This record gives sequence, structure tokens and C-alpha cells, in this order.
Amino acid sequence: MSWTLVLALAAGAYLFKVLGVVIIGDRTLPPVLDRCLALIPAALIASIIVKDTFSTGQHLGIDARVAGVGAAVFAAWRKAPMIVIIVVGAGVTAALRAL
Repeated sequence: MSWTLVLALAAGAYLFKVLGVVIIGDRTLPPVLDRCLALIPAALIASIIVKDTFSTGQHLGIDARVAGVGAAVFAAWRKAPMIVIIVVGAGVTAALRAL
């Protein structure tokens, strides 16, 4: 990957942000669209987590990562602090890989 490509992608991303401000301006979005846009970051993060949990390269599989993510989800459901969620997920994954 060259620096030219990196700078072109950065300029394109910035252009999209500016284009949104120019097109929308100070108008308010309809409430339905506003609610949908608020859910996009959570959906993207969830999709990245699922992809990284169940795939290695071009292959799908179930390994220790699945149990680690499951333990982290359980800790999050029990409203544990973020650091505890991370440590529980990493700990379960490491423990299962050590076996």
C-alpha cells in the first residue's frame, strides 16, 4: 500500500464528511432516520467482532475465541466494568488455548 493510496482514501473520507454537512446543513433529520443512523456504529462493531471470532483467513471455525467472546458477552450482560469484560474474555480464551 502506497502513501498516495492512503492519502487518497483519507481525502475521500474527509470529502464524504464535508459532503454530509453541506447537503444536510442545519436541517434536522426525520426521527426514524435519526434512530437508524444511531444504530449503525453498534451494528458495524458487532459485525467486525463476529467476523473476527468465527473466521481465520478464508476459513470458518469454532475455537477458543468463541468461548472468550461468550464469556465477555456474559460479563457485559451482568454489567461488569469494561476492564473486567476485557480481562474475562482474554482470560477464558487464553485458558482454553493452554489446554
